Amino acid sequence: MPGIEQQIKSLAYDQGFNIIKITNAEPFLRDEQAALQRVRDGLMDGLPWYTEERVHKANHPELLIDKPKTIISVALSYNYGDSAVEDDRLQGKIAKYAWGDDYHDVMKKKLRILADGLPKIAGHPVGTRIFVDDGPMNDRAAAERAGLGWFGKNTNILTPSHGSWVLLGQIITDLALKTDLPLAKNCGECVRCIDDCPTGAIVAPFVIDNTKCISYLTIELRGSIPRNLRPLMGDWIFGCDICQDVCPVNVKAAKSAEPSFTKRHDFDAPSLLPLLELDDQTFRARFHKSPIKRAKRVGLQRNVCVALGNIGDPVAIPALKKVLNSLEPLVREHAAWALGRIGGDEALAALRDTSASDPDPEVRKEAAKSLLN
Repeated sequence: MPGIEQQIKSLAYDQGFNIIKITNAEPFLRDEQAALQRVRDGLMDGLPWYTEERVHKANHPELLIDKPKTIISVALSYNYGDSAVEDDRLQGKIAKYAWGDDYHDVMKKKLRILADGLPKIAGHPVGTRIFVDDGPMNDRAAAERAGLGWFGKNTNILTPSHGSWVLLGQIITDLALKTDLPLAKNCGECVRCIDDCPTGAIVAPFVIDNTKCISYLTIELRGSIPRNLRPLMGDWIFGCDICQDVCPVNVKAAKSAEPSFTKRHDFDAPSLLPLLELDDQTFRARFHKSPIKRAKRVGLQRNVCVALGNIGDPVAIPALKKVLNSLEPLVREHAAWALGRIGGDEALAALRDTSASDPDPEVRKEAAKSLLN
């Protein structure tokens, strides 16, 4: 009969996980110190929940369950190929992990089945706690120590078989298991991810300035996108894959077989103008069970305006002018910026009216600046 570790891994593979590794539940002291330094340097600004207290808790499994002995680390690929963006269409880009169903729900369902199976395999009660990128648990540190992958210079975990196109999950347990070894791999001299990040968010190997990252700007940021960063965001409207797209490890990464991550609607390359027409009800319906809902309707429409400004096609001018009558000042502000980027008599006339009559001072200020572009 296979050993207990092999039985656990077989059950995990049966749930569709691509990689399963096991490590101990000792504190991640190196990673804790690195994360604390990021917070103190201001590189995590904009994420008020990412506190020193949370960092400490995330790197100490003994604070998460009683008497932990082992962490089971899993990876599930979401790699469904390239997007269908066409040069002659007003389309945006969405990070690949968000093309299908919300990975939190998909991963948790599988991990619960795995966790529920541990007592039967072990022959006695087992304490467990599940994490999927939404609790105080350092999933990447666990994955590295377990030998699931290694840290890329963009801070993503790179796996030999599926590259960085993987979602990570953990089960912390009080069950003692034999552990796997870390991988003797690294990125060597490669700095493609650093060189190709358009906003310069990867400020040093393994160090990201959260405030410059396109993923943060399009998802977590609730206010105005800094004006100097807008031209650098291209046509990304939810997340960003640039540092993964250019990574040599990802060139031959295996494709995903998880049906929940297959593309929904046109989520890989959505038409932009219809997104400006969404109200709260239609937004919720369109993005039901999708991680894209995290951006909120106003945030997504703000991002769409920036993308249209960067694409620069005058076809978008009538839609952007209509947005200037929106009830949301944040969306009006970014629509004004987009009109200034596109330019032309019609756009400039709309900006003159907005700079003089919009009820919000920030929108009037943006329209006035955009007239000078």
